[in-house]
Amino acid sequence: MQGKIVKGIAGFYYVHVPDGVVYECKAKGIFRKEKVRPLVGDDVDIEITHAGDCEGNIMRILPRRSELIRPAVANIDQALLIFAMAKPEPNFNLLDRFLVMMRRQGLDCILCFNKQDIAEQAKREQIARIYENSGCRVLFVSAARQEGIDILSETLRSKTTAVAGPSGVGKSSLVNCLQGDKQMETGAISEKIARGKHTTRHTELIAVSGDTYIMDTPGFSSLSLFDIQKEELRGFYTEFEPYEAGCRFMPCAHIHEPVCGVREALREGLISQVRYDNYVAFYEELKEKEKRKY
Repeated sequence: MQGKIVKGIAGFYYVHVPDGVVYECKAKGIFRKEKVRPLVGDDVDIEITHAGDCEGNIMRILPRRSELIRPAVANIDQALLIFAMAKPEPNFNLLDRFLVMMRRQGLDCILCFNKQDIAEQAKREQIARIYENSGCRVLFVSAARQEGIDILSETLRSKTTAVAGPSGVGKSSLVNCLQGDKQMETGAISEKIARGKHTTRHTELIAVSGDTYIMDTPGFSSLSLFDIQKEELRGFYTEFEPYEAGCRFMPCAHIHEPVCGVREALREGLISQVRYDNYVAFYEELKEKEKRKY
């Protein structure tokens, strides 16, 4: 039987199969011998050992489409970052930090702003302007009023999506909206997982439908920019690309250099000041990090 690992705790792997059942599995010794560790998100073949207790063994890990480092997870197709339009106000520094981290790992990002029902239209227009050239799809929704949920669901359909965002933005409410009739099944899955001896919070997948999963990503309330050189940073800002031909010197950091096409575009209002200010802050952070190494 084939399924997907939705959680791994202390050597046990919880595998969700198409009919909605979750099997508690151990990995065969051959994986240790080959130094291969199953990851949350892996598609696997399992052998059922005790059908009544929903127990089995992982026999084979299917080829991975992708593999993230932090968190360690396989086969993520995209990232969904959820912020509120108001209460709390969006933290654009954290948002841009997340975008850099996800793009560093090769993922496309969707920006989802919840609570549009309590925000002014001007706020929506401001956010849209900031991220219109960022290369991300931007969605505005309201979990409270069930607005925009159909579009969001369609965006996630048949994909495995990493979901993150700060507390208080309505992530849980949106997840409940996305699950719809699947909430009862997901509750049963959570109960099965919680019955184990180890209930420490780990990365896990939530089955929204047969082939649609969302990944709860703990620990993303603050992020450090890892494994990035300051010279690489500009490559994660797609809105810079059209104007880099106007830079006299390449590579150009787009901060102090004379004749910089990016800073000229900034002066003309073609690049978001918010996005640029975060870029400069991240650049200085990485510069200081490099100094501390020596």
